[in-house]
This record gives sequence, structure tokens and C-alpha cells, in this order.
Amino acid sequence: MTERMQREGTASTGGDQTDAQPVPPPLARSPRSRAWSPVRAVTRRLNPDGSQRVEAPAGPRRSAVVDCALYLDGRRQGGDCGYAEALAEARRAENGFVWLGLHEPDLAEMSEIAATYGLHELAVEDAVKAHQRPKLERFGEVSFLVLRTARYCEHTELTEKTDVVETGQVMLFIGPHFLISVRHGDACRLAPVREELEARRELLLHGPWAVAYAITDRVVDLYLEVADQLEDDMDVLETEVFDRQASGRIQRIYQMKRELVEFKRAVMPLQRPLLALTAQMSREVPKEVRRYFRDVQDHLSRTVEQVNSYDDLLNSILQARLAQVTVDQNNDMRKIAAWAAIAAVWTAIAGIYGMNFEFMPELKIVYGYPVVLALMLTISLTLYRWFRRNDWL
Repeated sequence: MTERMQREGTASTGGDQTDAQPVPPPLARSPRSRAWSPVRAVTRRLNPDGSQRVEAPAGPRRSAVVDCALYLDGRRQGGDCGYAEALAEARRAENGFVWLGLHEPDLAEMSEIAATYGLHELAVEDAVKAHQRPKLERFGEVSFLVLRTARYCEHTELTEKTDVVETGQVMLFIGPHFLISVRHGDACRLAPVREELEARRELLLHGPWAVAYAITDRVVDLYLEVADQLEDDMDVLETEVFDRQASGRIQRIYQMKRELVEFKRAVMPLQRPLLALTAQMSREVPKEVRRYFRDVQDHLSRTVEQVNSYDDLLNSILQARLAQVTVDQNNDMRKIAAWAAIAAVWTAIAGIYGMNFEFMPELKIVYGYPVVLALMLTISLTLYRWFRRNDWL
């Protein structure tokens, strides 16, 4: 409407636009004057279905980079540098690589790193979502290794709501000149691994796969610690099952079984990736590093055996407890039946004398009432002694 009024004003002056005075648009009718505010400004984007999506204004983003180090000839180089400059320096060097450590990155930051290091989009998506089974995949020259971490949660008493095992994930991108570790959760911190590895220069000379071995070894060592501490909880459960004074044992057994299932999901699937890394056909892994991976595989096999034995033991404990519940129910039924038999004596005799017949046994005797009561009491005591002797009461 404003543009039309300007055109009409121009036409009335004879078409001479040079002499026409510029007409400012009326501020009261500006569509932005009411809605526009720096505080309320948002970024509008479209969803895949075409609908408008409103996002909050972008603020300072937390960086997921925990540490970025350049290693040349097995030694960490001093100074701070970005991951792009570190990668360029590692590619120029003959024996250099970058170890980039990330903690729970978002998709935007991970996409920027993926563009710099040439990571596949499917692996990037898995690294951000962090709900993957242990696996080993190959995307060109980059290997993608997924590990599930586990940590034992200390507790004073095992209840039906106790958290016994805490799990997380560590994902590794292993390339010719870099290793990117993406950690989710706090079940396994990698700072101690970096410190120990930097003290072993002869191992760092083997490049990024040496770092992959050190991280995998740390994860499996935590498996062993969790398995050893789970054994103590198993002993407590086994003792409580055969303790006649304990109560609520089935709920605790079931909770322990759930925690063991969570632990098995971390341990069991890792066998196949380690088997692939130790195979002779795995040419991307240096021969010396494959020997270290075989040691990790031995530790993992030990953990798998422990987990399987714990699972069988828990099943046995649960079956034993269910059998005890059945026995206790049978004992209760025997006690109820015994007391019902004793009460039946009193009910039967009292019922007979309550029929109001004229000719009843000892109906005319003076001491008939006490005699009948004594008879009922004698029969009841006899039945009680007999039930006690047969462990019914």
C-alpha cells in the first residue's frame, strides 16, 4: 500500500522523479515496528516437512574438546594448537599423529571436526547419539571402534533400588595420522590413560593404534574390577538366601540380575571387535600392537567367564529362593490344617450337643458338662502333641 501511494504521488508530478521529494514510509505501519526487538529475535528455519521451526538465539557454545595433543616421534609437543593445525602438522611430519579428546560433543561441533578429519557421516551420527553396541567398522582409511565402559558403584547395602554398575561409552576414530576419542558418561576417564601412555614413548611410536590399545586395555581392566567386586555382592546374596531371618530377598536378587544384564551388554559384544583386531588379516593394525590387543582379549575372556558364572549363580540363587518360598507356603498350609483339625474337635462335639435331642449321652449327669469339656481338651492336646512331633506345628 505504501509503494502504491508513492507511485501515485510520482505520477501526479508529471513523471519528473528528480524533483520529487522522497516520502518516508510511515513508521506506524511498519510490520517490524511491533514485533521486532533485539531480545525477542529468533532464528527461523524450516523442518524437513516444510513447517517453520523456531530456535532459541545462539549463545556461547560449550566446547567438547578436552585435550588436543600433537605427538611427533612418540613425544608430545608443547604449546596449544587447534585440531586443524595439529592435523596439518602431523601430516607434514614423518611419524606424527594427533590425539583429540572429546566429551559428549553436540552434532554441530562434531560435524565441524568431521569436515576437518574426513569422518563418515554415519559414524559421526553414532558418536553423537552414544547408544551403540561395541563394534568395529571401517570407513575408507578411518576405523570406527565403539566401546562400552563400566564402573562399579559403591554402596553400603544392596537393596531393590541399588545401582551396582554404571555404564557409558567411548568411541574411537582411528586414522593414519589421528585418533579422536569421544567419551560419554564418567564410567571411564581417559586423562590417566593419556598420562600413562605419554610415559611409554616406545609404545607411542606405533601411532594412533597404540592409543586405541591403551584405551581398550583401560576399559577391559575396569571390567575386571567390576567383575571382582560383583563377586562380593553375590556372596552377600547367597548368604541371605539361606538365612532364615532375612526378608525381601527376591527383589534384591532381581535387581542384581538387572545390573548384571547391563554389565553383560558392555562385555559380551566386545569379543568380536577384539577378535577382528587381533586377526592376521587386520593390516591396518601394526603387528606389535596386535600382540598387545591379544593380551586385552585374554583379559576380556576372563571377564566373560566370570559374567557367565555370575549369571548361572544368580539363576541358582533365584531358583533356591523360589523353592524356599514354596516350602514356606507348604509349611504355612500344614500349620493351618493342624489348627483346623484341633478346632474341628471342639466344633464337632459342641455341634452334637447343640442339636437339642432329649436322649443325649450324659445329659442327665451332674458332671456331664465338665466331663465333655475335659474330653474335648484331652483330644485337642493329643492332636497338638502329634502335630508337633511330625513338625506340623
